[in-house]
Amino acid sequence: MLEFLINVDKAIFRFFNSTLANPVFDVTMPIITNQDIWAIPILLVILFLAIKGGRRGQITAVILIVAVGFADAASAQVLKPFFGRLRPSHELTEGIRLLVGKGGQYGFVSSHAANIFAAAVVFGYFYPRYKKGFFTVATLVAFSRVYVGVHYPADIIFGGLLGYGLAWVILSLWVIIKMRELKRGADWVVY
Repeated sequence: MLEFLINVDKAIFRFFNSTLANPVFDVTMPIITNQDIWAIPILLVILFLAIKGGRRGQITAVILIVAVGFADAASAQVLKPFFGRLRPSHELTEGIRLLVGKGGQYGFVSSHAANIFAAAVVFGYFYPRYKKGFFTVATLVAFSRVYVGVHYPADIIFGGLLGYGLAWVILSLWVIIKMRELKRGADWVVY
């Protein structure tokens, strides 16, 4: 059964990586997936939230850092070494379209997907008006990882689920802290 699922995963990978190939995606997906391009804008958003976002922005920034930190550590330092599943860029030698660097050796689960879905959950919780936009961006980033040839679909699906779940655990802890602080009469949790 596992062999069958792995073969299905590889077939879906080839569909997204090769069959859907087009000049527009060949230009946009490497940009969407490149964390170096997005590092400074993301840091600026966090700084803006912390400085100009009021109490809601400050709390969002802290919870965002914690949630993404946990998602990144769980995916990169725990699950990837534990499962040891090679990325398609390291395993497949023929018919793969590699549009970016090969990445690390292991790909299950995708840290990009875990991190971006954790961020989407946190942003969606504090700014629900823009939730669809946050999850659209998260889905594009996750899809880009398959399109550029560095992850299998299962890597991004389970990475996204990991980030989603961990973010909700962190938010649940936040709600518990918030309720306790409100019972004590603290106002630092009100935004």
